[in-house]
Amino acid sequence: MEIEKIDQIIDKHNGEASNLLQIMLELQSSNNWLPKEVLKRVSERLDVPLTRIQHIATFYKAFSLVPKGRHKVHICVGTACHVRGASRILDTVEEATGIKPGETDMEMKFSVETVNCLGCCALGPVMEIDGKTHGKMSPAQTASVLKNYE
Repeated sequence: MEIEKIDQIIDKHNGEASNLLQIMLELQSSNNWLPKEVLKRVSERLDVPLTRIQHIATFYKAFSLVPKGRHKVHICVGTACHVRGASRILDTVEEATGIKPGETDMEMKFSVETVNCLGCCALGPVMEIDGKTHGKMSPAQTASVLKNYE
């Protein structure tokens, strides 16, 4: 990420340390992850210790310190989804993307994660891609939906 872009985001938030979380969220959103160089620049500009910024980046699940794919796939494996076949949905996603939960494919297209609940149990099994919920999924529907994101 270019220094100018980092500075632009920091300046948008008045360069204030009180806006650190919002700055980090915007940097994460525009880059899909937070490289160490980005965190160092934020530390310098806001006069916040790098260790504090790293602590925040590792505490919140919204942040990633490793590169993520353009499309974030979340598979619910909570009880309601589990009993309705979440494992088959997960198997289909793994087969279609070639990756397992916690991984990102080589093309940086998909990152896959399992979650304990997406809050829409009546729609189980549920898959969420880039914040869009896909409910009552079957393996065939799962493969079809993933193709729309390629």
